[in-house]
Amino acid sequence: MRDIRIVFMGTPDFAVAILKNLIIHNYKVVGVITAPDKPAGRGRKLNQSAVKKYALSQELPILQPTNLKNQAFNDQLQSLNANLQIVVAFRMLPKIVWQLPTYGTFNLHASLLPAYRGAAPIHWSIINGETKTGVSTFFIDDKIDTGEIILQEEIDIANNETVGTLHDKLMHLGANLVAKTVDLIKQDKVATTKQPDFEEKFAPKLNAENTKINWSASLDSIYNKIRGLNPFPAAWTIIKNDENEISAKIYAVSKQEENHNYKTGKIIDNKKELKVAVHKGYLIIEEIKISGKKKMDAKSLLNGFTFSEDAIML
Repeated sequence: MRDIRIVFMGTPDFAVAILKNLIIHNYKVVGVITAPDKPAGRGRKLNQSAVKKYALSQELPILQPTNLKNQAFNDQLQSLNANLQIVVAFRMLPKIVWQLPTYGTFNLHASLLPAYRGAAPIHWSIINGETKTGVSTFFIDDKIDTGEIILQEEIDIANNETVGTLHDKLMHLGANLVAKTVDLIKQDKVATTKQPDFEEKFAPKLNAENTKINWSASLDSIYNKIRGLNPFPAAWTIIKNDENEISAKIYAVSKQEENHNYKTGKIIDNKKELKVAVHKGYLIIEEIKISGKKKMDAKSLLNGFTFSEDAIML
């Protein structure tokens, strides 16, 4: 049985759940690498990453390099004397870092690789209407999410799943998969599977362009996109109301299949319900945030906001 000494690398809440599970089950974590503190809010106060906050609570050694190739950082990393590195929602590692430990460096990715390599796998699995996804552990190599797979676990995606609910399911699934992967390495029983070189389904970084709603798309496509971006970063649109153009983020929605003669994007409200006409149906908006206002349910919005007769989503 190998004596495993772990350096953990991660930044957001998703990574915290995995680190916490390792600590709870008494795995030996000798150091944590996370993002540098960043100014946030009106006062530009330095904000610590979720992983740093948890690591401090456990009195774990913490490194926050700005440059992963920096010699001083690499000297500090070596001094931790780890023989296994685990990466969860961090950043691409240079070879000098990932090849350092004796038993390798493995990553947890929130998809069934090779599908959805990239920065936003949870979002894109819903946006693209997938019915299944999962988590994968794999040994890191010199490309992004291409290394040999160690373990995978599959999960169903519900018809009304949002990125928020799926994120939490995959976070807990991933915590267990990482622990299983460490146990295999500890017992020297790892058997990896080589990934194919090419995969058509990718998970690129989200930006203003690919999160904007295209109201000319199909009912299902729009529905999937909105729930695949709810609650973060949220799908957005422009509302043309009389001569005003206002940006809005749309969160919770439901769909209604029905033939109609309305123009695509036409906003229909009856003071109780807010819906948008699309091809072969309507998107019923349940939660929305109009620029300058707080996020609210549609009924609350309609109590204080008036849509013109020819209001439309652009």
